[in-house]
Amino acid sequence: MKEFENIDEILDFAINEEQQAVDFYMTLAESAKNEYIKNTFIDFAKEEVNHKNRLMDIKQNGLFTMTAETVADLKISDYTVSVHPTPNMTYSDALVLAMKKEKAAFKLYSKLAERAPNSELKDVFLSLAAEESKHKLRFEIEYDEFVLKEN
Repeated sequence: MKEFENIDEILDFAINEEQQAVDFYMTLAESAKNEYIKNTFIDFAKEEVNHKNRLMDIKQNGLFTMTAETVADLKISDYTVSVHPTPNMTYSDALVLAMKKEKAAFKLYSKLAERAPNSELKDVFLSLAAEESKHKLRFEIEYDEFVLKEN
């Protein structure tokens, strides 16, 4: 597993993860048959765009001091979800996949916060972790209300 060489590589990785989340939610929105569900996934995509923009702003404006320190292996594969959305995915399956992705994002940002080179960047990653945790909770509530109550 590749180790990050500097904070730019960490931010690039996180920016890429946010873009993947945007793409994921937009794919789910495009396949949604229900307008409410479609709008829910679009709203999540917008939130992920905000996360991406926040990270890009940090990278571009240098809100942290650069260090030559090598960041330890984060075992990124432990925090990714290999399942991909399919056109015939049920709403229940989409919610489960979304919960798993949000949990993986939470773990990733928590680990990045542990390894942040300064308190300012640590706070950013902790804030992003909290946002991802909130997303997961919203999907859990949705799952409870629309899947578990039906069964």
